[in-house]
Parts: sequence; structure tokens; C-alpha cells
Amino acid sequence: MTSHTPPLTRRRFTGLMGGAALAAPLIGTRAFGQGSNVYKIGYIGPRSGPLGIFGAADTYLIDTIRANLAGGVDVNGTQMQVEIITADTQSDPVRASQITRDMINSENPDLILTHSAPETVNPVSDACEAGATPCLSTVAPWEAYYFGRGGRPGEQTFKWTFHYSFGSGNFLNLYNGQWSLLDTNRKVGTLIPSDADGNAIRAGLLPALEQSGWEVIDPGPYENMSQDFTTHINAFRDAGVDIVVCFPFPPDFPVFWRQAAQRGLAQRLKIMQMAKAGLFAAEMEALGDLGHGLCTGVYWHPAFPFNSVATGLSNAELGAGYEAATGRQWAQALGASASLFDAALALATQAGDPKDKEAMAAALPMLRAETAVGTVDFNTGPVANCAVSGLAGGQWNKASDGPWQFQLDLVSNADFPQIELTADFRPLAFG
Repeated sequence: MTSHTPPLTRRRFTGLMGGAALAAPLIGTRAFGQGSNVYKIGYIGPRSGPLGIFGAADTYLIDTIRANLAGGVDVNGTQMQVEIITADTQSDPVRASQITRDMINSENPDLILTHSAPETVNPVSDACEAGATPCLSTVAPWEAYYFGRGGRPGEQTFKWTFHYSFGSGNFLNLYNGQWSLLDTNRKVGTLIPSDADGNAIRAGLLPALEQSGWEVIDPGPYENMSQDFTTHINAFRDAGVDIVVCFPFPPDFPVFWRQAAQRGLAQRLKIMQMAKAGLFAAEMEALGDLGHGLCTGVYWHPAFPFNSVATGLSNAELGAGYEAATGRQWAQALGASASLFDAALALATQAGDPKDKEAMAAALPMLRAETAVGTVDFNTGPVANCAVSGLAGGQWNKASDGPWQFQLDLVSNADFPQIELTADFRPLAFG
């Protein structure tokens, strides 16, 4: 197998995502005015660094929301303007904490929104909890968020900070349903890093997979940004696994996958399942032929039959609008981040007055909002401060037509039975 696509080095990966050009300090737009009738929202996420791919669509998204809300929003009969302040974590947890504290001290936002991986949402949330500022976050397994921050089930551990996302139960539901569609030996190799995501997955998902009848081969954790995955590849090959599931930083996956192909592992697998990595078309394009058939969980897709109040668009319109405006293929982070603003608008109404932080904090445990990723409902748990959103099953296939090299097909829908599938699930096939 050959590919004319240059290897996806970490330097090239950062370049594909915009790299340091996307990095920015606190950036606010005050065109909507200031004062007691301004709902001030801080938006903090990674736009550069190894997680920068999750923020690649942020400029388009924020511009779209600002345009849609330029006339203000009605909050229980009061017309309020909306101001959005943004900041880049540069994928650094220490910086994430510092810029959150800076934003709270200098801008006094009514609400802070944050997204994408515990390396972002946990330090931002901790700073908001310490700074008595309401915070909503998404796109990190809820267990990594909750237990990673010292959450104690059975009590309201946090007053100001709330999170909605998928969790181990969603991964188990997805994998049980999708993997069972193929005939495999049910041997699963796991590539799990030594970080908050990895710790939560190892503790919650792996025992559940074994209880569901999958034989798990776990060679142990590895450090993020590793250059050599020989130990894991050899263990998977020696065990004869048909499936590998991984949870790496996006730049780490191509390092592993190219080594797996060089050592003959990739060619014998039936399923390569990714989480955290493998969510974006640019990753597949850089992998070339090695991207075809890879699987990922799907937390947002233009085919999801939901709407975004904050953007004023359906999911289909949001994806198409992004592609038309940027010349880039839609990305899951686009809709997930839009859902934060959908929830923020619902919270303002349900709290009564978004300028009253105590009222906002009191409303968060009861928040129910219709968003781009579906219904977000904190009344249903699984623990205080967390709500669960769903996952569909996706597989990257070479596009049959259109301007893009790859398309993300929906191949299973255990969490979203109302979603129509777009393709059959097929085993990996190189050549």
C-alpha cells in the first residue's frame, strides 16, 4: 500500500489546524454594548497545541452566533444584549487555569463555557469554582471530569461548575452494539494514556467490556506525545486481537497507526476504534489510505435531527454553512460547541436573571435545554453536576463524490435510535 499524502508529523498536524495563528489572549466583542442588560459569556478552549484541532471551527462558530444574536435575546421579558469573550488555552492545563482566573478578574463574566478534554475542562472548571463563577462544559468523559476533580457521589460537590458529555456507559453501549455487527474473536487491545481520560476509561470501561464478554488485552498506560508504541503493538499482535480501541491525543494516533501498519498489525485488524483522536476529516486526509475504515464515536453530525438556537440553524445548515464559509469540511466540535451556547441561552431564561450568579448557580442543577447535540438534562444525573449526552457510531470511508476525500458515515445508533444510518459497518480492508 502506498500513499502520496505526506506523513502526518506533529509539526504538520499543528499546521493543518492553524497552529499558533489561532492562539489568542482574551478577546471580547463589545459591539453589543455593556451594562446591566448585557449577558456576558466567556468561552475558553484549545485553539492551538495538540488539542487545537478541537477549536479549529471556533472563529466561524462565534461569528455565526454573534451575528444571530446581534439583536439581543429576550430573557423573561427583558431584552438583553450578548457579549462573548474568547480565550485560547494553547492545550496547556496550567494556562487554562490562569486565563480563566484572568477572565474572571478582568471581565467578570456571567457564565463561562469550556470544552474538549479534561486537560481543558477540569482546570477551567476548578478556576470557576474557586472564583464563584457559573461554568458549563462538554466533550470530555463525565467520569474524567467529575472524579478527576474530586467529585463525591451522593452530594453536590460543586456549586458553580456543571458538565454534560458522554461517559463509559455510552462507550460500552456503542462498542457492544457496533462491534457485534462483525464476526470477530472478541479480543480487544487497548491503547490508553496515563492521563485523566485514560484513568477514567481504564477504571470504568475496561471492566464493563470484560463483563460484556470481550477479552481485554491492556499492556498498560503510555505517556502522551510518545514516539514509540512497539510494546503495545507487539502485545496486540501476540494476542491476536481483532479489535483495538484507543484514547490518544490527536497527534499521537498517526504515530501509533503508522507503526502498526509497518509492523503488520493494522493489516490483520478488523476494527480500529478511536476516541479523542480520529474525530476530524483532516486527520484522515493526512493518513491517506490508512484513514479508510477507521471508527470513531460521533457526538455531533450534520445528520443529527436537532437544531441550534444560538446559531439559528439546523445541524444540516450549520455544517453546510461552515463548509461554504471556510472551504473546510465540517467537524464534530462545531456542533458540540454550539450546544454550549444553546444551553447558555436556556440557562439565562431558567435562572431568571443571568446577571445574578447565585440564581444561575441555583438553576444549573435543574437545567434542561434543547441543543445541537440533543436534550441536555441535569435532572437525570448520573451524578450531581453532570448530565449525559449520547454517541452514535461512525466510520471514515473514502467519499464517493463531492469535494472531500473522506466522509464520516453513521453506522450504528444505540444512543440515538431516531438517527438514520448512512452506511453499513464494514471491517478494515487495506489495498
